[in-house]
Amino acid sequence: MFIVRWVLGRIILFLNFVFTPKKRQRPLAEQAKVDEQTQGLALYQYAACPFCVKVRRAIRRQGLNIVTVDAKQAEHQQMLVEQGGLAKVPCLRIDNAGETQWMYESSDIIDYLNKRFA
Repeated sequence: MFIVRWVLGRIILFLNFVFTPKKRQRPLAEQAKVDEQTQGLALYQYAACPFCVKVRRAIRRQGLNIVTVDAKQAEHQQMLVEQGGLAKVPCLRIDNAGETQWMYESSDIIDYLNKRFA
């Protein structure tokens, strides 16, 4: 099973590389404002997870600079479980004025990003 997952993961990464979406271009002042708003966002993800790839592609399409965190590393996975409640990816951590929200489900994350930054 490990070999099948590994092969499928590499295929997903290759196809993502070949068909990478174009990054949205904004005027510098507007991009700086968007970058400031994305400082409180972090995406917990696995590199070859198809749902994580879907979210990363949406982030690229929007031209957002969101930190990605490898949730396979023990300390990141522990934080995801302790603070977010689930060891599930993709997960978007949203820090707003001292309050932290954890958003799971790729479609919910993409909808949130589209509403906030589109």
